Amino acid sequence: MSHIFDWIFSQYQNVPTHLVVLEFVGVFFGFLSVLYSKRENILVFPTGIISTAIFVYILLEYGLLGDMLINAYYFSMSIYGWYVWTRKVDESHFIPITKTTSNDKKWSVLMFIATILFVILVYSLFNKFDGWTAYVDTFTTAIFFVGMWLMAKKKLENWTFWIIGDIISVPLYLYKGLVFTAIQYFLFTIIAIYGYKAWKKNLNKSPQTLLK
Repeated sequence: MSHIFDWIFSQYQNVPTHLVVLEFVGVFFGFLSVLYSKRENILVFPTGIISTAIFVYILLEYGLLGDMLINAYYFSMSIYGWYVWTRKVDESHFIPITKTTSNDKKWSVLMFIATILFVILVYSLFNKFDGWTAYVDTFTTAIFFVGMWLMAKKKLENWTFWIIGDIISVPLYLYKGLVFTAIQYFLFTIIAIYGYKAWKKNLNKSPQTLLK
């Protein structure tokens, strides 16, 4: 067991202390955000905003532009989702969880393609296509962009995108040396599976409270 801890902390030997602390804080609030999302709790958004703001800074320091763009997008979509979730269908009920419509699917495909093209452009401008991780970043960025958009719109299928993206992210972040972030994505995968099941049970049910 000690060898595992030695390996984990060896990844942070040359990393400034404030970045390590910030990663811990960002992971903590990110974990809370996913838990709140699973419970259909409005606190998913303020906790997500804190986490993503921290990771925008950390990832900028690491030069991981694709990941930074994901978190900057999460930040803005959290504000949008906060607004959408608090809309009411009547005096006492908020908007329900629904499945994606044919129009949602078309927009999802367009967003996926547009995101890939945008990230390719950014990586090319900053000469960041220097390894295989850059290509994986491009793909996962598109997955997470669509997933976050669907979550903000309270669509059940958002969890499918999170599960796929989280599974890919675990080995990716281990390779990058962000061990605690990799552990976070492993836990995210488990929560996302349960999140899908929980949202499916509440499909088309309009909640009376967003604090659960």
